[in-house]
Amino acid sequence: MKDKEKVKRGKKYRAMGSQFELRVRKDLEEKGWIVDKWSNNLEIKKYDNDEGDFSGDIKLIPAKHKFRGIGIPMAMGTGFPDFMAYRFLPNDIKKLAEVIGVESKLTGELDKKEKRKCRWLLDNGIFSKILVARKEKVKNKIVVEYEDFLQIEKRMKR
Repeated sequence: MKDKEKVKRGKKYRAMGSQFELRVRKDLEEKGWIVDKWSNNLEIKKYDNDEGDFSGDIKLIPAKHKFRGIGIPMAMGTGFPDFMAYRFLPNDIKKLAEVIGVESKLTGELDKKEKRKCRWLLDNGIFSKILVARKEKVKNKIVVEYEDFLQIEKRMKR
């Protein structure tokens, strides 16, 4: 039997996560980015261990829609990362646009599998960088802070 408190908490956290995603999207658009929901995911054929290390075939596939229950609309766009954003660089002759991935996390923490996916997406040139958006409170206001995945990775290796 499901614990009613956990179900209630899960609904609350999902709603908070969705609201934060909308806030991130709006913030990026205000900063001049063109933002779209990223509807792809990585299919990983074989995991080496429980810590998220993987090997074998890895490929980019369309994200699957999630069935949430009878009478509840299916969850669309459950890909990783949450968004793809780009902006044109008018003053750069070598590069016309910058394309980034953005993952929204209230706490700013990625699990090991998500970190591996970020590494693969960067190594294979899918995105030039991946930003992790997290929520910060500044003077009783919620502000979106961004951290480059490569900076997170460097910090974790210390």
